[in-house]
Order: sequence, then structure tokens, then C-alpha cells
Amino acid sequence: MQKRSKFGIDYQAIAEFRFEIRRFLHSSERIARAAGLEPQQHQALLAIKGLPAHRVATVGVLAERLLVQHHSAVELVNRLEAKGLLRRARGANDRRSVLLMPTRRGEKLLRQLALTHRAELQTARSKLLQALTKLTGRDHLSSHVRGPARPRKAGTKRQTKQKRARDRK
Repeated sequence: MQKRSKFGIDYQAIAEFRFEIRRFLHSSERIARAAGLEPQQHQALLAIKGLPAHRVATVGVLAERLLVQHHSAVELVNRLEAKGLLRRARGANDRRSVLLMPTRRGEKLLRQLALTHRAELQTARSKLLQALTKLTGRDHLSSHVRGPARPRKAGTKRQTKQKRARDRK
């Protein structure tokens, strides 16, 4: 039986979803290491290759996408460049900007990792979807959770009491 807090929060569903995400991430880290990369190096290559068309791969954008400090992204780029998986190039329009591009070797490795990850996701798919559905399903939302609180208008005690009774239903 599902346990919910008095606020209608299903902690078990939240924990299960986080567990399934963590299980996939653990598997992803293992796959990257088996290919000779640190997990963050794989994430960097993927972030660069997977940028939306309107974004340009720079160190600043990479730092943003990986949620790391700029200097950490620079170090990551240095290591990937040293492995021959990434190269830097000056921007055509602005020579001050430095663009990041996977090398052929980096592209090949990323493609292999993407195929392995896709297979892993196909295996994890049902558990992830089940956990997400359980967590976000309409029947699991508390009836009193309606979004951001609105400022209350001044009213009589009786009106306030009636409103609270309606909200509980």
C-alpha cells in the first residue's frame, strides 16, 4: 500500500523515480569508463554534439550545459583535446570566440556510446516510465495542490471557514 504524507506527497514514488534515474546514470558511467572515458568527458562530447541548432559550442555553453564552472569546462576540454577527441577552432565571424568540435575519432566513440546507451535505455525504459507515471499520474496528485499560492482577500471568519471546507473536498 502506498504511504502518503498528510500533504499528499508520495515519497515512495519520488524515491523510486530517483532510484531508477540513478541506476541508469550508474550504468552510463560504467559504459563510459569501459570505453576509456571519464563519465564527464562523455557528457561533454554528448553536450557538444547534441546542442540545439541555434547554439554554438563554446566553453561557456559547455559549462552551462554541464552545470559546472567555466574553469572546470576548460580543464575538461583540455583533457578531451589531449585524447584527440575534441578540437578547438577560432570563430569565423569573431576570432575571439573559440568553438568546440568533436574530431572524427571523438564522433566515432560518441556514436558507439550512444548505441550502447540506447540499448541500456531500452532495457530500463519500462521501469523508468512506470516510476515516472506513478510519480506524475493525475491520481497521485493531491487535490489541494493547485499551484502557487494566491494572496488571500480579507473576509469574514465564516467565509474563510467555508472556503477551507471547500478546499478539503
